[in-house]
Amino acid sequence: MSQDRERLDALAHALESVVGADAVRRDEPMSAHTTFKVGGPADLFVSPASEDELVRVVRACRDTGVPHFLLGLGSDLLVGDGGYRGVMVDCAGALDDILMLGDPRERCQIVCEAGAAIADASALAASLGLTGLEFACGIPGSVGGAVFMNAGAYDGCCADVLESVRCLMPSGFVEEIPAGELEMGYRTSRVRTEGLVVLSATFALEPGDAAAIAARVAELTEARESKQPLELPSAGSTFKRPEGHFAGKLITDAGLKGYQVGGAAVSTKHAGFVVNVGGATAADVRAVISHVQDEVKRQFDVSLEPEVRFVGEF
Repeated sequence: MSQDRERLDALAHALESVVGADAVRRDEPMSAHTTFKVGGPADLFVSPASEDELVRVVRACRDTGVPHFLLGLGSDLLVGDGGYRGVMVDCAGALDDILMLGDPRERCQIVCEAGAAIADASALAASLGLTGLEFACGIPGSVGGAVFMNAGAYDGCCADVLESVRCLMPSGFVEEIPAGELEMGYRTSRVRTEGLVVLSATFALEPGDAAAIAARVAELTEARESKQPLELPSAGSTFKRPEGHFAGKLITDAGLKGYQVGGAAVSTKHAGFVVNVGGATAADVRAVISHVQDEVKRQFDVSLEPEVRFVGEF
């Protein structure tokens, strides 16, 4: 048995003592846990049921030096066909509580565990007549992932309403970090650049007109459903917005709508999305992304940077 396999087996037993044997799976296909519906097996797939378990799982991975990845709802993620050599830590399996603190007739807080869907937090806020999270009504990711990349849509982003984040630090200690200290920018934050682990996030929201909030959510939902290829698996917007341009328009102008490799294609509905039209592999998706980048650079001298994260073996 190789040293890597011995180390992985020892870690698996240690993790079972933390989360229980049923919450540790070997060779779990990541196609079942990503919105692209592609991806090979993770060596270990671990589903902690509490913040304490999550902290202990991450500490165990760090102590043994086995690579680990914090998985939310699997959007903005492309896992290679060769899978992931290490531990996928499933934050969305149970860590999805959302709690309101305060009186919704006044400024109050919504506290979300890392695995909660940011769209669910938006829906709760809207139901309580709280304004500020309407932009997130259609974002398909978790709260942890949304903070990680300062997710945004329709002229709003997490940084606008985030108050603080409870994080496991690289030091191994848990800290509450004010949003102003997270260096949040376009699709980035200290969570991303410094390898922090989001345990929960607190959003500060203001009371608003319930009818106006509901109307705004309905407007954004209609815009998303009419313009985006929600009927097909994807990772959401494939590329970041290049300065001074829109990725979808550049790709359309390059004549790449419908461009296809295997089961992956540029959406004919919105060119900013690469979609799985059936039976796509991660290699297919990556090939489409690379071709789009090459053609947009060749035709317009604009570099498109993927918003999608590439993880594992391709």
